[in-house]
Amino acid sequence: MVFYEILVIVYLIVAVMLIGFVLIQQGKGAGMGASFGSGGSNTVFGSTGSGNFLTRTTAILATLFFVISLILGNQTADKEKAVDDWQNLEVPVVKEQVMNSDVPVTEQSLPVTTDADVPAATETADEDDIPNL
Repeated sequence: MVFYEILVIVYLIVAVMLIGFVLIQQGKGAGMGASFGSGGSNTVFGSTGSGNFLTRTTAILATLFFVISLILGNQTADKEKAVDDWQNLEVPVVKEQVMNSDVPVTEQSLPVTTDADVPAATETADEDDIPNL
C-alpha cells in the first residue's frame, strides 16, 4: 500500500513537470523569426541546445508518465470494488428508528395497532361520483 501511495505522488509530480516542459517549448515556427533578426534564439542553452534539452526531457517525462500509468492501472485492477448500495435495488434498505433520548419509552407509551384500528373500504366510487371535466 505504501508503494502505491508513493507511486501516485511520483505520478502527479511527473505529470506537472511534463505539462511545464511542454508549455516552455517553442513552436516549430519560432526558428523562422529568429533567422530574420527577432532575437528569439538567444536563450540560456544557446540557439540549438535548448531544443535538444527540452525535447529529451519531455520524451523522458512522457515515457515515465505512461510507464507509471500502466503500473498504477495494474495495481488497481486487482483490488476489489466497494459494494454500492445502488447496485441491488430489489432489496429494501433497513433503516433503524432513532428514538428521542429525552423521552423515556415504556410499553404503555408505544402505540399498538390491530386490525380493528384500520378502517375497511366499504364504499366504491360510482360513475355518478366522478366529476366531469
